[in-house]
Amino acid sequence: MRTAYDIVIRPVITEQSMEDMDIKKYVFEVAKDANKVEIAKAIEEIFGVTVIKVTTTHMRGKTKRVGANPQGTSKSWKKAVVKLSESSKNIEIFENMA
Repeated sequence: MRTAYDIVIRPVITEQSMEDMDIKKYVFEVAKDANKVEIAKAIEEIFGVTVIKVTTTHMRGKTKRVGANPQGTSKSWKKAVVKLSESSKNIEIFENMA
């Protein structure tokens, strides 16, 4: 059985994700085969918050080329945007970023 830490890989820190913190939306890279229910339970278990909604999308790897070397691609990954309830506390990882 997978643990919550196997499902949630890392937080995604971008300008857009920092702006969405005000409305309690957080972005994470998650396991490709994880579904929305598993993601919500994992976030609640790790951070002790209440999740209202989870939206997911598959991010396709971008084509890269370095000098004369042949083309390759960066890895594909799955992104989850997690919306917390109004009464829920903020996630501490993102506190010192803003």
